[in-house]
Amino acid sequence: MLGTGRFLRAIGGLAVLLASSFVPQSGLTQEANTYTKPVFDEDAAVAASRGAIGKQVGDYSFRNRAGQGMSLKDFRGKPLIVSFVYTSCPQFCPMISQSILRGAEVGQQTFGDDAFNIVTVGFDTKVDNPNRMRLFADAQGLDLKNWYFLSASAEIIKGFGKDLGFVFAPSPNGYDHLAQTTIIDSEGVVAHQVYGTDFEVPFLIEPLKDQIYGRNSELTSLDGLVNRVRLFCTVYDPKTGGYSFDFSLFISLAMGGSGLGFLGLFLARSWLRIGREKRAAKSVIST
Repeated sequence: MLGTGRFLRAIGGLAVLLASSFVPQSGLTQEANTYTKPVFDEDAAVAASRGAIGKQVGDYSFRNRAGQGMSLKDFRGKPLIVSFVYTSCPQFCPMISQSILRGAEVGQQTFGDDAFNIVTVGFDTKVDNPNRMRLFADAQGLDLKNWYFLSASAEIIKGFGKDLGFVFAPSPNGYDHLAQTTIIDSEGVVAHQVYGTDFEVPFLIEPLKDQIYGRNSELTSLDGLVNRVRLFCTVYDPKTGGYSFDFSLFISLAMGGSGLGFLGLFLARSWLRIGREKRAAKSVIST
């Protein structure tokens, strides 16, 4: 069974990649054959990304690929997976999207089609209009239910990106930015960051599972108890690349509990028998 802690430790090793034009081209400017300090500060970007965890996300207005208006509040009540792309990115933005697709397919099979939502936001506001977002989704085969492709003004992208700790900067080949996928909880709070362009399914599903089943579910209610069981019994199978519901842990615990119960009963009966024998012995001596 792969736990969230294991994946967090892996992330803690800063498996942080930069998307497409990620690595500054040695600071070489297009205007002159001189070297300048890179615009994109990777350390600052990582700090901003990790610093966003636990922060409330504001409400912002977008347009979907059909040109219809949508509000971020439309996604409240369920966990939300968020990624940023620029549609002219030749390689890494599509790779991130395909990683999300693999994870989301497993997530929908495991939790249900309506258990969570996904949004992909185009941050190159001069280019990434609704039609470009539609073409990007079609070209990548990103047609899962509850996956929305959104565009917005530069002001909204700036505010939304700041809330999520997403930093980007123009570069000679496009944009430099972290390969970052964000999970927002049902109340609109940043819950988790997933880093990398080609991450494995559990990196997305484990934190999503925490949000859907609730690691802090109240055990005083039936729903809370059921969700706690689901949380610990929904496990990843690396052979199939999917998740399944495995009762074996609870069966083992139940068998162990039964064994301890029988042992306790045996000890209690033995203690009572010894007590009776001692009382009988005292009675014989006194007579």
